[in-house]
Amino acid sequence: MSFETVIGLEVHLQLSTKTKIFCGCAVRFGEAVNSQTCPVCLGLPGVLPVLNRETLNSGVKVALSLNCKVRETLKFDRKNYFYPDLPKNFQISQYDMPLGFNGQLEVFPPKDESFTVRILRVHMEEDAGKLIHQQGGKVGLVDYNRTGVPLLEIVSEPDMRSPEQAYQYLQTLKQTLKYLGVSTCDMEKGSLRCDANISLRKTGAKELGVKAEVKNLNSFKAVRAALAFEVDRQGQLLSEGKKITQETLLWDDAKQKTQSMRSKEFAHDYRYFPEPDLMVFSVSKETVSEVQGALPELPRARSLRLVKEYQLSDYDARGMCAERETADFFEAGVKAGGVPKLVANWIQGDLAALANERHVGIYELGLTSVHLASLTQLLEKKTINSKMAKELLPKILETKKDPSELIKELGLEQVSDQSALKAVAQKVIEANPKAVEDYRKGKVQSIKFMVGQMMRETKGQAAPDVAAKALEEVLNS
Repeated sequence: MSFETVIGLEVHLQLSTKTKIFCGCAVRFGEAVNSQTCPVCLGLPGVLPVLNRETLNSGVKVALSLNCKVRETLKFDRKNYFYPDLPKNFQISQYDMPLGFNGQLEVFPPKDESFTVRILRVHMEEDAGKLIHQQGGKVGLVDYNRTGVPLLEIVSEPDMRSPEQAYQYLQTLKQTLKYLGVSTCDMEKGSLRCDANISLRKTGAKELGVKAEVKNLNSFKAVRAALAFEVDRQGQLLSEGKKITQETLLWDDAKQKTQSMRSKEFAHDYRYFPEPDLMVFSVSKETVSEVQGALPELPRARSLRLVKEYQLSDYDARGMCAERETADFFEAGVKAGGVPKLVANWIQGDLAALANERHVGIYELGLTSVHLASLTQLLEKKTINSKMAKELLPKILETKKDPSELIKELGLEQVSDQSALKAVAQKVIEANPKAVEDYRKGKVQSIKFMVGQMMRETKGQAAPDVAAKALEEVLNS
């Protein structure tokens, strides 16, 4: 019997606002435990929450970028559950009237066919605190700094049919969210968290199977691995005629397996009811229109434009648009006079390698777009070759001088004068009679060897194609 995999994802996005969603406490990562709290986010008696406007604007921005409809009338609800990291014993969230609904995200994997994932809802809520379990200790501690930090929950429809599709969806979603600038999307710091719902059903069946929810996923690779494990586990149970239990699972990254945490809750278990301390409110059409007009060009649209405008390959355009800052750096380099293909090559090659080595972004290396443009112009004109350019890069970063100025100071200009190179060719020919004899016998490699010798004689400054022509002329004269 064959089965079809059905996957839906719930992504929790921590927004990069300066203050929390319902109070004025600062939002900063890594501060002293319980140092960023107040009576409002701790839910002490008599306090009243006030919605952070930036949270609403960021929520509208995300909803629109995911092609959602934005609800005109909104309310918040209390989601009741009891857990040590939730000081109020309820969470202010949105239940039946989410901010955004009925959206979709187009996913364009590098090699596979594109697919569409429908977005069920985008809603605002507050984050819980953080439990700290000391190894070997019997006491759990709670840090409430994160309590009340604004979150968006992005819930997909169960439209993904494989762990790989789930992985590609998350990559595309994260890229889109980073372009919007609403979050760092740093999974290590908890800015982006994901819960995965997975079920199996008989191939061709319309009714969904019994689902399991997998939590404790700290990377997209972990999401893919956990889902792959569940496909095998659930498939094995169903093949043996056993039933799947609806439950919440934890992913053990060390053991590469899931383990049961608790039975899966239903909506009625949370006893939702309207939040009495926050009024029903409206999002004006003017606000939506204003946010819509300020949306940046998103990754896929920008990638297609780079292909059309600069004649880049789809591969190069995707590479340039992987991050908004990289795309901005590329376009700034081209507008400064850089050769598009060479600018893209340098960004994806030497600059990317150096950035990885220094653990910074390409745009943080200190290379200006003007200097990058100048470097590619010198390469295009064959004033320098690629080897010289690689040697020049650290000096550009160190001195902040223009490449044209530096190559004159360092005497690195490429020799392209054929008459000057003929004298070098004559010297190489006289020094390598065996290579000359091989050339006369039709051995192609011998000419490459002699060109290499010319490069050595000129300390790498001979233009290879001009050197080859000079060498052939002398040999055939």
